Parts: sequence; C-alpha cells; structure tokens
Amino acid sequence: MTPNRRTFLRGGLAAGTGAALAPLLGGGTALAGPAAPGLVRRRPRLTHGVQSGDVTAHEAVVWARSDRPARMLVEVSHRPDFAHARRVPGPLLTPGTDLTGKTFLRGLPAGRELHYRVTLADADRRSVLSEPVTGRLSTAPRDRSDIRFVWSGDLAGQGWGINTGFGGYRIFNAMNALDPDFFLCSGDLVYADGPLRETVELPDGRTWRNLVTDEKTKVAETLAEYRGQFRYNLEDAAMRAFNARVPMIYQWDDHEVTNNWYPGEILDLPQYTEKRVDVLAARARRAMFEYTPTAVRAHKNGRLYRRISYGPLMDVFVLDMRTHKDANGTNDSPTAAGGVLGAEQLAWLKRELRRSRATWKVIAADLPIGLIVPDGSAQEGIAQGDGGAPLGREREIADLLSYAKRKRVRNMVWLTADVHYTAAHYYDPSKAAFQDFDPFWEFVSGPLNAGAFGPNTLEGTFGPQLDFHRAPRTPNTSPAGGFQHFGEVALDGESAELTVRLRDLDGAVLYTRTLTPRRPS
Repeated sequence: MTPNRRTFLRGGLAAGTGAALAPLLGGGTALAGPAAPGLVRRRPRLTHGVQSGDVTAHEAVVWARSDRPARMLVEVSHRPDFAHARRVPGPLLTPGTDLTGKTFLRGLPAGRELHYRVTLADADRRSVLSEPVTGRLSTAPRDRSDIRFVWSGDLAGQGWGINTGFGGYRIFNAMNALDPDFFLCSGDLVYADGPLRETVELPDGRTWRNLVTDEKTKVAETLAEYRGQFRYNLEDAAMRAFNARVPMIYQWDDHEVTNNWYPGEILDLPQYTEKRVDVLAARARRAMFEYTPTAVRAHKNGRLYRRISYGPLMDVFVLDMRTHKDANGTNDSPTAAGGVLGAEQLAWLKRELRRSRATWKVIAADLPIGLIVPDGSAQEGIAQGDGGAPLGREREIADLLSYAKRKRVRNMVWLTADVHYTAAHYYDPSKAAFQDFDPFWEFVSGPLNAGAFGPNTLEGTFGPQLDFHRAPRTPNTSPAGGFQHFGEVALDGESAELTVRLRDLDGAVLYTRTLTPRRPS
C-alpha cells in the first residue's frame, strides 16, 4: 500500500444532506456525555454493529440499526482517538425501516484511512445516548495507488448456518487479516429460501450445530421474514468485526429472494404460500436496501447496477443479472436480444466501459459466463450447452464483448461466485465458436459459508479454458469439509499489474495469476 492510503486526513468533510458539519473540537459542539446512572437502562443500543459501503474518493455510506427509535449520529476523523472529529447528523431510525438507517458522507478526502463512530440519540430525549460503536474505511485514491480487495458470495446456504463451535463465519477472519480496501459481495449474502435445523449429522459422525432464529426456520415470504435473514447473519461476531473494518460493494443474486428466480415467475413449491415471485422480490428488495450499506436509495426505486471508480487504475462495474433476467427455459433462442442484463443496463454498461479511462475494468457479475448452470431441465445461467454460435442469453454477452473489442475497451476482468467452488477461466477467441472479442480472464470464488458443489461443465461458445479449480467430490459438502473460498485482487500502483489469488477458508493461497495490462492501441 502506498504511503498516502494509510496516513492522514486532509480536506474537509461535508454532511450527507449538504449542510455544514459541526466540528466536535476547536469551537464546535461535542456530543453530550453519557446519561446519568439512573437513565443508563433507557439508553438506545446499536444492535448489529456498523457497516460502510459504496466508498468512492469523496463519498461513503455508513449503516447502523437501533433497538428503538433513535437519531443516528456519525463522527468522522483521521485519528482512531477521534481528535478533531466532525459530526454528520444521520436519519431518525424508526420501525418503518426496521430501525435501520444509512448516513451519507460527502466531501471526504481521497486516498485516506478514516475512522468513524456511530452513536444513537434517543428519539424523545436527545441527551440520552447509546454506547458508541466504531468503524474504519479507506476512500478510493485519485492517484496511482496500490489497491487490494477481496470477493466472494453465498452465506448460510444449503442448511449450513452460524456454528459457533466451528468459529462461526470464520472466513471473515481470513479476509480481515489481509486488510483489504473493500469487499465485493458477489451475491447471495443471505439465503432467504434456506431454512436451518439446529443440528445436522455429518458423514464423518460429527454434528454440525446451527444457531437458529425464528426467521430461519422457514422460507422467507413476508417483509419481516426477509429482514430476519439479514439480521441472522449479523449475529456472527467475525462478520460484524469484518464489517466494521472493511467497506462493502454489494450486488444481489437469486437467494436474496428464492432459488433461481426470474421476474414474473409463479412458484410451484409447497413451502411457499405466496407464489408470485414479483411480490416476494419486492419485499426482499426492500429488506436488502434496509440492511446493506449501498448508496442506492430504495425510495427512488434505484437501480442496482453502478460503476465505482478507484482512481486511474481501476473501475468496478457492478452488474444486476437478476432483476432483468428472462425465464429459465432451453435458453437457445437464435434471436434473443436480452436475458440477463436487459436493454437499458446493457446500453449503460457499453457507454460506461467506453468512457472509462481506468487501466482495469473489473466486471462484478452475478453469474459466470461459460459454466453450464442447470435449473432442473432448464438453464439458469448464461451458457446453454451446445458450444456453438451464441444463443439465448449468450447473444447478449456476445454483443457486449464484440462492442468492447470494436471500441478498444482493454483489460476487462470478470469476477463472480454463484457456483460454490473456486476457479480460473481464460476466454480465448482462437478456441471459441464465437471469436469477435479480445481474450479475457474470469475468476470464480466461493462459497463464504454454504454447501460446496462443482465443478460445473464449461461450454465452448466463448472458448473458456480451465486454468484452475478446486471443488469437493461430494455435493453439498459442509463448511467443515474446508471447501469455502474467497478471492483477493492486488493492484500494484507502480506497475499497474493486477494479481489475483484464490484462497481457502483460512486464507491459504491456492492459486495465483498476475496480469499485465494491455496498453491502448
């Protein structure tokens, strides 16, 4: 990490509402002191730690949840002792958002480590304050600085939840140890369709013991049940500690709603009383906005696809391959024009890729491109299996890749999770049925804490070559089997080389690939 990323705060901070911030020291108004002893029991309380997300060079989002109606207050400083901190007034947390809230920080200095502290003021007596909870974030650089981030997906899936005897979600400890600038969540942050049992017998005779809450005993259907999915994961100490130190870039996939869903679907599953997926998705979407530190504002029906810039070396393009997905079927239409991105998102992605001046374009995808992902007798993924000319959803990807080649969009790297194992794929046009694209890499990593599967079959439309994979022999191998994975990306500020490492549950490196940027022609 170059020196300026972990040093001092320079420049001013502005309130998320646009109002001037009141400095806590040097003539400002500090937060009131602790309540009198007789009022301690009446203090509000932060229930699930703090999170930050969608951090750019000058903006960030801070998230918190209260145990009662309260005003969220955020202090920000370049120092962990919060000397010379500034305060940003946040929203009133009410039952309307399940007592969650997000404070939008603006006017932050680029390329700096910042410390933040969240305190709650009682809605009726503002002098009654909660105990504070602290967090840390690093803003994106404006110069050629080193960048490090991690990615993965799939948490509490296939019946494997928080097992304190196993260390809980201990993979977050391994990711935390790398001190990344941010975490890219590649979807399935919750398994709303994955009920848990208190105990599961493992093949070797051991017993897996889940923490189980009321909401995790059935599939989620109501708004309250979807909210409970997010609260469940935040019961884990390792995840809360990670959230307080590492900002998140979040994208959703299917299990935030239900397995392999698509708009307009009507479920034929006995465990659901609400069969209309559009109704379930609307409730899940609201809960997701409430419980993740995204800069997207739900009340404006904000889109989830977005670009987050990390200086001259990297732009992250966060895709939404679920909201606009077509129905799962044979996926072999020779005339299909959409399927996973939709016309509006595809046009946006082309435009933003063309405009990007960053050396590396990281494409955060919900689904892998060349892996066959079946949904019963139908196709859930992009690949449809015949290895020939692009059909169905492949046509949309072919359109994007050929456009990028024509417009000389260089150095795209695709990152994803979804398939519950880890792999590295090189897409080689010389070995593809469709050849109108520049070669690129796709890296897959996961799950965080879910059943391990794979490997899936690669199909040849875009010429993917398997360079590495690690997967269990038995489907739905528990986290105790060790097949949990995350990926790390390290970008060197001087050479602009991008190094990808695929790591296991405890952080051991399984695979390394260093990519040298292709210069514009």
